[in-house]
Amino acid sequence: MFALFQSTRKSLRTFRLPILVPIFAMTLAACDPAALAGLGNSGPKIDRNAPIPVALLLPRGSGSASDDLLAQSLENAARLAIRDLGDVKVDLRVYGTAGNAQTAATQAAQAVNDGAKIILGPVYAEAANAAAVAIAGKNVNILSFSNNPTIAGGNVFMLGQTFQNTANRMVSFAKSQGKDRIVIAHAQDIAGQLGHNAVQAAIAANGATLVGTVDYPLSQQGVVAAIPKIKAAVDNGGANAVFMTSPSASALPLLTQLLPEAGVKLDVTQFIGLTRWDRPAATLGLPGVQGGWFALPDPATTNAFRSQYETAFGKRPHPIGSLAFDGMAAIGALVKSGKSNPLSKAAISQGAGFKGANGIFRFLPDGTNQRALAIATIRDKKVVVIDNAPTGFNGAGF
Repeated sequence: MFALFQSTRKSLRTFRLPILVPIFAMTLAACDPAALAGLGNSGPKIDRNAPIPVALLLPRGSGSASDDLLAQSLENAARLAIRDLGDVKVDLRVYGTAGNAQTAATQAAQAVNDGAKIILGPVYAEAANAAAVAIAGKNVNILSFSNNPTIAGGNVFMLGQTFQNTANRMVSFAKSQGKDRIVIAHAQDIAGQLGHNAVQAAIAANGATLVGTVDYPLSQQGVVAAIPKIKAAVDNGGANAVFMTSPSASALPLLTQLLPEAGVKLDVTQFIGLTRWDRPAATLGLPGVQGGWFALPDPATTNAFRSQYETAFGKRPHPIGSLAFDGMAAIGALVKSGKSNPLSKAAISQGAGFKGANGIFRFLPDGTNQRALAIATIRDKKVVVIDNAPTGFNGAGF
């Protein structure tokens, strides 16, 4: 296990995909979403007698094989969604961003000049931010694949799963099960800090109690040194839950192994995760994660999408490929609504939401999103759903 943690540290520094490890660091001058909101967002007029021009911005052309693989999966998923739109016809126009912010800005502007009524993508936060600035004032919205909440707002809506959405679902469920005195354990990197902030906000919003917070350097030595501090926080605060923000490829294996060895009793103190504990699959075999709680999209809906994708393209979709399906499904549903301005900010953030590849979701007025999530645990090295994903936004967990 120690070797596993050491081997993953390099990948944590270089990983770029914003579905598992969010891209929170932004080196460019970020736009102010509130400022963009003041530019007007009534949405472009559309011709219902012609296909709707939709621009799809993908990280194609970066020279990275992983970017090209992601780009193809996103395009495939978007085209798969178009097949299900019935009377709504889409003129899908694909633009390569090379995974680069400046190129994304240029391509977004070109797409709008070409007549695009809405932009789907880009993937990376910096690229989405740059694209938003480039088309500010053009009355065209962006449905980005990013999960970085710092770029949301104005003309940008996020499709990626957010920490805050997961934290709210987990804390709400935990409180309903009597696990309402919580210690947060998080790494000192940016993702860990923002994960902590999301959990802390969820605890306050759901009427639970934060009884302690322990941070640690993202290293093997740092995690080991944090164990007695977490144990002390549990004991001193009378905690009945420890909420861990680190993913399986980081500190999670060490935390879940060493805390019970230090005397944290699993029959009293519930382990809760902010990330998926079933990825990679080898995580399911770790003794420390047995009985832990984490969130995941509705398995039935996810499996149905995966099967549909595999039938159409002969391979599995990329882990975030489904976001393009969701974005296209939302565009189709909006146009189908018959409203005069179906792609405005008000229409996109309507409360009823949409049906996507992983269940229902909706965009919030601040540009972030809310997704229906199931609660799962691990028993005998297998994932077991213990609370189903809501099927409507008035259901449990919302």
